[in-house]
Amino acid sequence: MVPLRERPQLPEGYGVPTGDEGLLPWSWAEARLIAAPNFWFSTTRPDGRPHAVPAWGVWLDGALYFEGSPATRRARNLAHNPALVVHLEDGTQVLILEGEAAPAHPPASALAERLAAEFGRKYGPTHDYRPSPDQWNAGGLWVMRPRVAFGWDRFPTGLTRWRFSAARA
Repeated sequence: MVPLRERPQLPEGYGVPTGDEGLLPWSWAEARLIAAPNFWFSTTRPDGRPHAVPAWGVWLDGALYFEGSPATRRARNLAHNPALVVHLEDGTQVLILEGEAAPAHPPASALAERLAAEFGRKYGPTHDYRPSPDQWNAGGLWVMRPRVAFGWDRFPTGLTRWRFSAARA
C-alpha cells in the first residue's frame, strides 16, 4: 500500500513550497530503507530520558524488522513504551520513520526464511552474518510499521511527509 504523500507544515519562513512540485515518491524512501546499512533507533527510557543507538535492520513488506536481545536498553525501553523514531545515517538524503515497535517472534516460517535471507544478503558479505530462520523463535526480533515518515533530498523543496493508513497494519 502506498502512503498518502503531502507537505508537512513548518513555521513560516522555512520556504517550504505549497505545491506538489518536488515531493518525493514513496519508492525513493523504500529504496533507501532497503539499502541502508544502519538505522538510528530513538526510544524513551521509563524515566522519560531519551535513548538513541544505531543498529541493523531490514525493510520487508512495508515494515522495518530489527534484532535486539530483550536485555538491551532499546528493547527494555520498547517493552515499556513502544513509541519509536528511526532515522537513517544520512543528514542530506534524510528519511525519518515514526511509529510503534512490537516483538515479532516467533515469526511465521515463510517470513522467518525471508528475513534470514535478507539479513544474510545485507550483512553477510561484510560482517559474515547469516542468521538461521529459527533463531528468533525465543525472541530478539522486533517489527516497526511506520505511522508517518518524513524525507527530503533537498531542503526545503523536497520536504515530503508520508502518512500510512492505520488499516494497513
